[in-house]
Amino acid sequence: MKLQQLRYIVEVLNNNLNVSATAEALFTSQPGISKQVRMLEDELGIQIFGRSGKHLTHVTSAGQEVINIAQQILSKVEGIKAVAREHTQPDEGRLRIATTHTQARYALPEVIQGFIKKYSKVSLQMSQGTPAQISDAAAKGEADFAIATESLHLYNDLVMLPCYHWNRSIIVKKDHPLARKQGLTIADIAKYSLVTYVFGFTGRSELDSAFEKAGVEPKIAFTATDADVIKTYVRLGVGIGVIASMAIDPKIDGDLVTIDASHLFKASTTKIGFRRGSFLRGYMFDFIERFAPHLTKDIVTRAMIMKNNAEVDELLKDIELPTF
Repeated sequence: MKLQQLRYIVEVLNNNLNVSATAEALFTSQPGISKQVRMLEDELGIQIFGRSGKHLTHVTSAGQEVINIAQQILSKVEGIKAVAREHTQPDEGRLRIATTHTQARYALPEVIQGFIKKYSKVSLQMSQGTPAQISDAAAKGEADFAIATESLHLYNDLVMLPCYHWNRSIIVKKDHPLARKQGLTIADIAKYSLVTYVFGFTGRSELDSAFEKAGVEPKIAFTATDADVIKTYVRLGVGIGVIASMAIDPKIDGDLVTIDASHLFKASTTKIGFRRGSFLRGYMFDFIERFAPHLTKDIVTRAMIMKNNAEVDELLKDIELPTF
């Protein structure tokens, strides 16, 4: 059994059982990968992948167990390399972050600015995507940190640490009737078409829950993943906007009226996560604490040994998170 073979079966799964795509990703040949997979299966005496002719069709139950362990082994190998780099090049390396547009645009800029200033030799890469894409990137080791709010059930394989609570605001044009409304209610909002986030993004589920609880059906006119796009369509008169309060810039958005909606919607919690068993470099601990000051190296280290996120939540239950 070779590490190369373990890497091949993991990457075949990551590439949806497409051996050609796997070969391209690993800069090797398709026959070479197929041969090594067969050799591993012969050695183990099981089929890792089911086949139809020359095509892989599915992962067998035994194969899934093997791949799960292979992923852990490869993660440990990367951890060993990271330990060595921590001692030989403590301020050099890379940090890959997967997150949503709202976090990238509004929550992270100052954090990243300070981080880059201190760690000029660390290559920082950021990718934006859906909750599913973010969790997938972290699970595959394509991202070191996942920062997200919605669909946290997708992140069960990661250590997820709460960073802060945030809520929403209503944005309308200055001549809109709600601009002068006091004591805004869900019923008031329901009278108008809404421009808000796509389902599954940036706390959208709390908006839907609030309407459902009030027994009112929201009129969703337009959805987007980007708060700036939402503001654009509010300006065009498509509807009233419901966005994260952190996404409002008083300088840029002075032409809109902002109405606090924290009394209407339950606050959402943004979390930062990483793969269980990961070795975190010193600068990674620093990044986490810059983003969420209560997540000190000691707290994060203690959370890393928890068996699941329920235990992590219990560990951190007495920490008061900031609210934005």
